[in-house]
Amino acid sequence: MDNQRYPCASSVRAALRCAMRDDLIRHHVSHLHFPLSILHLRNSGGIELSTLYLVATPIGNLSDLSPRAREVLSTVDFIAAEDTRVTQKLLNACELPKKPMISYYEHNRRARGEAVLEKLLAGETCALVTDAGTPAVSDPGEDLVALCAEHDVPVIPIPGCCAAVCALAASGLPTGRWCFEGFLSVNKKARREHLDTLQGEKRTMIFYEAPHKLCATLRDLRDAFGGDRRLSLSRELTKLHEQTLRMTLDEAVAYFDANAPRGEFVLILEGAPDEPETEQDEAERLASAAKAVRRRVEQGQTQKDAVKAVSAETGVKKNALYRYVLDHEE
Repeated sequence: MDNQRYPCASSVRAALRCAMRDDLIRHHVSHLHFPLSILHLRNSGGIELSTLYLVATPIGNLSDLSPRAREVLSTVDFIAAEDTRVTQKLLNACELPKKPMISYYEHNRRARGEAVLEKLLAGETCALVTDAGTPAVSDPGEDLVALCAEHDVPVIPIPGCCAAVCALAASGLPTGRWCFEGFLSVNKKARREHLDTLQGEKRTMIFYEAPHKLCATLRDLRDAFGGDRRLSLSRELTKLHEQTLRMTLDEAVAYFDANAPRGEFVLILEGAPDEPETEQDEAERLASAAKAVRRRVEQGQTQKDAVKAVSAETGVKKNALYRYVLDHEE
């Protein structure tokens, strides 16, 4: 690095702090020539300069907007919003100060992403928000985060509501391992291919769906996974008419044929059941484990230690593995 062109970080920070005290930061940042990472400083409100904040917003109940989210929304230079009208209503309802806003959504994300980045590179701070929930998850904001990462712009998440996690927690289905699948494609071929890839998925699966598409989606899920597969359906989360239903896919199809869906849905679908192990499967596991034992013995381990280690790694019963190794010694 050319030290004459790039001053040391400490001297830059000191100079910038003096500039901020004199309210001159906006005039100086664009003319400084040093790596952007040096600009990771705090303004007087405790907000990092040249930083993108991912601010989670309420999914129905305004009380869920955290104090930290309120502070960030009050202090950043501008807000990038999925719908500026919705975000302005949120600011008004929470009695937060009016902020300059730029729309950022699916159909303008490329052009607006560059505009947001330009402001960040000039030293401004931005809060990215969606109409409801956590931005950049199943959301165009992921492109903006990638753009910031590419240009070494710090990205800080401000935690809050996430409909997927809320519904998963209330589902009554296994939560240790899960995968988020978002909205299924409206294209029939793409939807079928997507579901085909999930045929053997053992993790709990999470889908989003709109009310007018729910019945068709439930039928597709039933055809793909069978009518006995369990799921939960959560709608209107955190709102007055919040509801979580737990049933099988057959029961869900019948229920919503008789009751028109209302509100946005989060579907939590049970993963594929474990298949019972056959004698052939057990023999293959023993043979594979025995090979691992032989490799360890060749590397200097005793047979006893090798069997013990491989048994712990693979889950094959130690006594069965030991007998198999003895019976198949070359």
